[in-house]
This record gives sequence, C-alpha cells and structure tokens, in this order.
Amino acid sequence: MIRKVYILCFVSLCIQFLGAQSWVEIPIHIIPMPVHQELLGGKVKVNKRNLSYSIVGNTTLPIDVWADQFDKKMNLVSDGGKVEFIWTDEIKKEGYHLLITNESIKIKASDSSGHYYGFVSLMQILESDPSATLNIPTVEIKDYPRFSYRGMHLDVARHMYEVDFIKKYIHLLAYHKMNTFHWHLTEDQGWRIEIKKYPKLQTISAYRDSTLIGHYNDQPHQYDKTKYGGYYTQEEIKEIVQFASERQITIIPEIEMPGHSQAVLAAYPEYGCVDGPFSVLSKWGISDNVFCPKEETFAFLEDVIDEVVTLFPGKYIHIGGDECPKNQWNESVFCQQLMEDQGIEDTKGLQSYFIQRMEKYINSKGKQIIGWDEILEGGLADNATVMSWRGEEGGIEAAKSNHPVVMTPTSHCYFDYYQSQDIGEPLAIGGNLPLERVYAYDPIPETLDPIYHPYILGAQANVWTEYMPTSKHVEYMAYPRTCAMAEVDWTPKVDRNYDDFIERLKTHFKRLEAKEVNFANHLAEVKMVIQSSEKGNIVSFLCADKNSEIRYRSAKNKTTVVYNEPFAIVGADSIFYAAYANGVQVTKEYSKEVELNLASGKKITLGSSFSEKYGQYGPSILTNGVRANKHKFGDVEWLGIEGRNTAVIIDFGEPTLLSEIDLGFFHGPAYWIYKPESIRFSYAHDGRDWGQFHEITSIDEGIKHIPVKAAFEPIKTRYLLIDIIAKKTIPIGAEGSGHKAWLFMEEVIVR
Repeated sequence: MIRKVYILCFVSLCIQFLGAQSWVEIPIHIIPMPVHQELLGGKVKVNKRNLSYSIVGNTTLPIDVWADQFDKKMNLVSDGGKVEFIWTDEIKKEGYHLLITNESIKIKASDSSGHYYGFVSLMQILESDPSATLNIPTVEIKDYPRFSYRGMHLDVARHMYEVDFIKKYIHLLAYHKMNTFHWHLTEDQGWRIEIKKYPKLQTISAYRDSTLIGHYNDQPHQYDKTKYGGYYTQEEIKEIVQFASERQITIIPEIEMPGHSQAVLAAYPEYGCVDGPFSVLSKWGISDNVFCPKEETFAFLEDVIDEVVTLFPGKYIHIGGDECPKNQWNESVFCQQLMEDQGIEDTKGLQSYFIQRMEKYINSKGKQIIGWDEILEGGLADNATVMSWRGEEGGIEAAKSNHPVVMTPTSHCYFDYYQSQDIGEPLAIGGNLPLERVYAYDPIPETLDPIYHPYILGAQANVWTEYMPTSKHVEYMAYPRTCAMAEVDWTPKVDRNYDDFIERLKTHFKRLEAKEVNFANHLAEVKMVIQSSEKGNIVSFLCADKNSEIRYRSAKNKTTVVYNEPFAIVGADSIFYAAYANGVQVTKEYSKEVELNLASGKKITLGSSFSEKYGQYGPSILTNGVRANKHKFGDVEWLGIEGRNTAVIIDFGEPTLLSEIDLGFFHGPAYWIYKPESIRFSYAHDGRDWGQFHEITSIDEGIKHIPVKAAFEPIKTRYLLIDIIAKKTIPIGAEGSGHKAWLFMEEVIVR
C-alpha cells in the first residue's frame, strides 16, 4: 500500500525531461564510495522546486524529519509522485538500492537505516552544486556497509560545546553514513552530564578554576585563571539523543572509571583512596587521583549508571578503563587488604576486579560495557567490547578471545594529531596524521586469522579536545579526515582508491561549504621528501591533488621549473616550491634547506625496527642533509622507535677522517617521548671489530629538541656505529605511565 505524508518544507525538486533551458551538469561524487555504481547513459534535468514522494510498503518513515536536515529553501510534497521509498526484504541490513531514471527516483531498503542512507546519497548528488537547475545522470547504486560499527568520538570534558554544535556534529556523521557517536562526557578536567542524585557534580565537578595556556609540554605551565565549564542537562541530552536517533545514529556515553576521576573527587572526595581536598584539574594529562574500589564508590557509580541508562537507549555504556595510575592503590592499606581478601595478585588485577564489578551491574540494566584496551589487563570482563587505541595488539588479543572489537589506533584514528607539516597549523597535541594515512587504514589486521575477522566490528576516529577551544577548531581537525574514516568503515577495501577519493572530495568540499563546515583543505599542499641513496640525495615532491602542477627553484639555480620526476641535489642548497593550478600559484611557497656533511647520502643501517607511523621513508632520512622541525615531532624528518634501544651504522664507503658528530633528539614526556639515556660511538674498518672511542651519559635537559654533540681526536675509519640506549618504559607518575617510551631522532651529521 502507499502511505502519504503531509507537506513539509525541504529540498525539493521537480524531475523533468530534458528541455531547452540551461542547467548545471554534476558528477556522481558520493562519499563514502558506494559498493556498486553504474551510470545508465541518460540525463535527468532537476529543478529545485517541488519534489513529490511516496512510501510503498506497510511501514512509515520520518521523511519530514529527514527532509528538514537539508536545504531549507527546498520543498518536499507528499502526493504519490516521483520519489518512491520502497520496503523490501531483499536488501542487506543498512543497505539500499537507489535508481534514478527519467521517470522516477526509487530508494529500496529493508530497514529505516537503509532508506535513510539512500536518501543521503540522493541529497549528496543534489547538493553537489548550489544552482537551481541540475542535470543529473541516470544511475543505479547498490550499496551497503562493510562494517556494522562506524564511529566518531568527541571529547566535551576538556572543552565543552553548545547543544547546537553537538547536533551539527551528529548530523555530519549521519551525512557520511556513520552510525555511532561516542560522547566522552567525564574527565579529570570536567564532568558534563547532569546526575540529579549528586548535585555537586553540577556545581563543583563541572567547573575548573583555570585552564592551561599553550601546550602541556611547555615549561613552566601557565594558566588563564578563568573559571571554565558547564554541563548538559538531562533534558538537553534527551533532545540530542532523539536528534541522533532520527538520523540513524546511536550515542555511546562514556563515564570514566576508575581513572580520569579527579573532577568527581573534587565534589565527593570520600570516593578516593587518599584524603583531599581535590580540585577539578586545570592542566591536561593524567591525574594520580582515582576512584578507590570500596563499596561506597561502587554505590555512587551504580547510582550514576541508573540515571545514565535512562537517557541513552543504545546497548553500550563506555566505562573508559584507560590510563589509571596505580600508585595510590599500591600505597592504600584498604586496597592491599581487598586484594588479599579477593586473591588478586596485583593492581592490574584490581582494575579488572573494578571493571568486572561494574560490568555485572551494567549488564543487570540490560546494557553492555565497552572500554579502552587497558580493560584487558588483569583479565577481560565476560561480555566486554574492546576499543583498541594503543595499537592493534589489544584488539587482536580481544578478538582471539572471542570478544567484539572496535579498532581505533593512534596511528590512524586520532584526529587531535596534526594533519599537516605546515608551521602555520593551529596548536595540536602533536604527532602527524595526514588525510592519506587515515584513508589507508584497514580495520582488519593483516596478522589476524580470518576466523576472528567477524569480531572486528569496525573502526572509530577520536577527537580529543585539549587544544580545541572552539567548535570551529573541532571541525578543522575533524574534516575532511572524517570523510576518509567514513569510507574506511563503509567501502570494501578492494574498491577504495585514494586518488579517486580526492577527486570526489573536491565536489564534497562544496557540500561542506554549504553546511558552513570549517574543514581543512590541504589537497594542494606540497610535501618535499629527500632520500639519500647511492646516486646522492634524491628529491621528490608529493601532492594529494594530482591535477596540481608543482614548480620549484633553488638558491643555486633561480630559474623556476616544473617538477616532472625525482632529481638529485648536488651539494648544499635551498629548494623553494609551490603548487599551481591553471598557471596560478595556489599555495604559499615552501622551502627546505639541505646541508651536506660526511654522512650525507651514505649507506645507513638501523639496528632495530622503526615505526611506520613515524618513519615512512626509512632510515635514509637520517642522512639526507635536512634537519627536522625542532618543535613538532610529526615532521617527516623525525624517525620514531618505540620501547627499545637502537643502533645506527653508517658506511662511508672508504676510510674517512672523523672528528665530530652532531645528533638531534626530541624530548617531550607529554607525548610519551624521551631523550636517550646514553649514547656510545664506535668505529671499525671492517664493520665487525668495533673499537669504542666516545660515550655520552649526561644528555642536556630541556623540552622538545635536544642536541647531542661529540668532538674527539680525529679517527680514520670506514664504519661508524652509534649505539643509543633508550628509556624503555614511561616512569610512574608521568604521562602514559607503564607504557613503552618513544625515542625520536633526526639527522646524523658527521664532520
């Protein structure tokens, strides 16, 4: 049967046969890329006036609500007309079949999500150009998601945003066919959800007296001395949950435990292991003040959960479980006695006890827990789902234990990292996560046996907001990387192509502009890479937009030329370069200085593996003559090694006179990066019998770039060995306590 819906305001169009009047012809540039898309060879002229629709089947759809999400200038009329929403059992869950012909537009699906995603694809086509009249190709699209979990996260505890922006954020997720919004509501720096039984969470825990100025790694810390905070009322949360539900988005609330709890303790110090008073944390990072696993604490958290579950209808409650310092538990007489009574071996087991206690209560409320991969430590709760963020190892372990997993590793999914090496980028926590790295991610680990693949639910990207004080800043960090993550979650791996994605993204940027999204556009940004080789230092330029023309010049040769292929640099030089489109410069002019030394271009061997995340061009960057950015370790010139010593061997090819070595390291405990503990230089004529000639055990203090220089009596040798003793584990009380420490090194300069 056909069920009609009353007239509503919306993007409306009238499909007509091709006529004499002019129109705009648009491509089918949908993001995420559909599974199957076939142009049928025809064209339909669309005038954005009145589009009539009908629903075929015995189930209603909230077309009026969906329509209101898009262009307010359009009109949608229900009169049994050209757009048909057809219910059928033949389509996969969340999938749709969109058919545009000269006669009609048909959207077929077996559930409301599928109908909605078909509608979104239609809207993306129509919103590709603001012109009143469009010429749309006739097309058939058969589409469905690769993964059932397609998520984005937003931290509102470090910085809080208006309800209208939360809605906009959710709408943009739905526009990219994502179906989960992970809402990080509580932290050391603020509590953002109204709990009626505990009013001091609103009056005390929701506000901090001041906020850190600049970066956590800057010393000494400075603060703005301004009270900051707020919270979402339960009525506002209900409104947001309803808004999300109408867009096929499920919200997962995160209530942190047992760590990241100082804001709670500021209001209710009795739930801690040490005496207060406490205050809501004003700086970023991790606090040692955590929940104490006593009965009063569990009663408090159960009361909180009682109110949370009434607000969020989804299956999951996120309980955090990450970055919980254990030093207070180790020193607590109560905790030690509890461990003895419960037969718990260590404080990791005590955290597992804490998580499992809360899981049983949350399960009793008809919900399941989801937590960061630290909940694996000490034993995983029976029904828990794991978010693997410290890498893929936790997710692999959980999947092999038959637990559901959401992949969200820092290497590809942390959108608080810099997305460009441009020095003009706004302040970020650190790291380097460009658009192409996000797009390259595959949530199914290569090392995971296919029998465990069904346990990988999908992937999620995270937006932690320490350095994002405004909603505009959030948008800048989230887009277009969210577009890439949406395609990772939706489109089959075999069908994904980065160059094609970039071409579609150019059209998509027009849609984002119309929605007033403050996205970052680095498509024309040029990256210069210099790699040392037997042929010398070879220069190549990279640009996401393959249609851009790259032009460069050097200090030695001031003539600007078009880049066509990699070329060698002979001697020291400075290179200047920029991108052009249609003969017009479209980026600023970038530059890199090349300073050659005895090690430049020589064969280099690294004694331990480096991170692909921080070292994609390999150890050759250590002898390419280019110094790294002293303030941002995400610079391509930094090489990152996690949790191990390393050795650098340079083969000069022939006996060479050496008297000075100049190295550079990054030191930033806030980033989990530490300078070496010691360095030893050795030499050999044959590359086997090493003779020690210099050792450095006292390395300068400081933050960020740490230079290390060694001068010695001249020695003639073919091989140079640099042994670097790294800090293996982050110490207690520091950021990331207990995790592997990173070593970052840059250019090796030998004179």
